Amino acid sequence: MATQILMPALSPTMEEGTLAKWLVKEGDAVKSGQVIAEIETDKATMEFEAVDEGVVGKLLVAEGSAGVKVNTPIAVLLDEGEDASAVTAPKAAAESRGEPRRTEVAAAPATAPAPAATGGTRVFASPLARRIAKEKGLDLTAVKGSGPHGRIVRADVEGAQPGAAKPAAAPAAEAPKVSPAPVAATAAMPTGPATEVVLKMYADRAYEEVPLDGMRRTIAARLTEAKQTIPHFYLRRDVKLDALMAFREQLNKQLEGRGVKLSVNDFIIKACAMALQAVPNANAVWAGDRMLRLKPSDVAVAVAVEGGLFTPVLRDADKKSLSALSAEMKDLAARAKSKKLAPHEYQGGSFAISNLGMMGIENFDAVINPPHGSILAVGAGVKKPVVLADGTIGVATVMSMTLSVDHRVIDGALGAEFLKAVIEALENPMVMLA
Repeated sequence: MATQILMPALSPTMEEGTLAKWLVKEGDAVKSGQVIAEIETDKATMEFEAVDEGVVGKLLVAEGSAGVKVNTPIAVLLDEGEDASAVTAPKAAAESRGEPRRTEVAAAPATAPAPAATGGTRVFASPLARRIAKEKGLDLTAVKGSGPHGRIVRADVEGAQPGAAKPAAAPAAEAPKVSPAPVAATAAMPTGPATEVVLKMYADRAYEEVPLDGMRRTIAARLTEAKQTIPHFYLRRDVKLDALMAFREQLNKQLEGRGVKLSVNDFIIKACAMALQAVPNANAVWAGDRMLRLKPSDVAVAVAVEGGLFTPVLRDADKKSLSALSAEMKDLAARAKSKKLAPHEYQGGSFAISNLGMMGIENFDAVINPPHGSILAVGAGVKKPVVLADGTIGVATVMSMTLSVDHRVIDGALGAEFLKAVIEALENPMVMLA
C-alpha cells in the first residue's frame, strides 16, 4: 500500500516551507532514518528523514518549491513489489475525502499517520507495520510506537510477540496542561499603512522592492506581538569592567595553549546564569494564564544572521565553565549564521542577552522575546571619568546595561535585584570560577 510523505512541521511556528533539495530520486530504495530531503523553514535549513522504508514511487513537489504548506503530500513511498503506475494523485484523494489538514506543534511525521480502529481505540501505524502486524496476528493496541508522536513503525512490530502487554499510560496528573499565551499567526504582518498607500506615497521615487522571506515575516509578527501585548519597563545600570578585563587577560594567557580565548560576552553569559540562580523568582516565563518558574539557567543569546537573527539557548549555563560556554557559544553562533540550528537549540530559555557593544553601540533598549520574562541589552565598554571611593576623580572602563522586563512576570524591585546580581558578578569576576 502506497504511503504519502507529508511536508513536516519542523518548528512550532512553521506553517509552510521550501523544499530546498531532494536527496533521493524516483525508484530509489530508502530506509527508516535515511535523510531524503533538505527543507528550509522560517529559521533554518534542516534535513528530513524517512520514517518507513520502501521505494520512492513519485516526487510530488519539485526541488526549490517555496511556500509548501505543512502536511501537503510531497512524495509517495511504495511497499516492496508495488508498481509506481498504480499510484494515484494522493493530494486529490485526500481532498475528496474531506480530511482536514492540521499543523502540528512539534515536528510532523514523515508519512501520513495511518489510523487503525481496534476495539474503539485509534491507533496510528504505517501501512507496512499494519501489514506485518496482520501477518503475525498482533494487536496493534498492545504495541508501543517509537515513531513520531507514538506512531507504530516496522521496527516496533517485527520484534513484538502476539499478546504482548501494552505499557501502562502515564497518569494524566503528571502532565498538566498549560494554556499558552495567544500567539500571532506567523504570516501576520505588523499594523501600519496599507501596501497600496505606501506604494502611492513613493510612486515618484526610485526604490527596490524587497519581498519578505519566512524569517523576516516571523520576526515582524513576533516583535509586533511583543510590543503590543507585553508591558515592558526598563532598568538601567552601569558596570565597571576594569577588574574583569584584567582577569580575562590573565585567564586567556593561561588558556593560550588550549586554543581557548574568552570574550567579554562569555563572562556576561556566565554572570547572568548565576544571577538567575541567585534570584530564582526572576527565572520565569509568561504562559498565558500563569507563570512558569524555571529551575535551570537556560540563557538565550541573540546572534545576527543575514536577513534576521537567532537566539540560540545555552542550557544549564550556570553549571558550565567559562571555557565550555565560550566553545558552545562559538559553535551555536557559527551554525546559526549558516542556518543549521535544530529547533530545540533556539527555542526555550527564560531570559536573553542582546549585545551590540562590539558594534560600538553604547546603550539601547531590547524587545522581549516571548515567552521570556526579560532581556538584557549590553552596550560597549567606554572609558569614562568616575568618582572613586576616596572622592577623587579617576578613569574607568564603563559598560551600560539595560534590562527590559515583562511586568506581568517580574516587578521593579525583583528586576533591580536580578540586575544587581549580574553586576556584582561582573565586577568581581573571580566568583565565576567558583
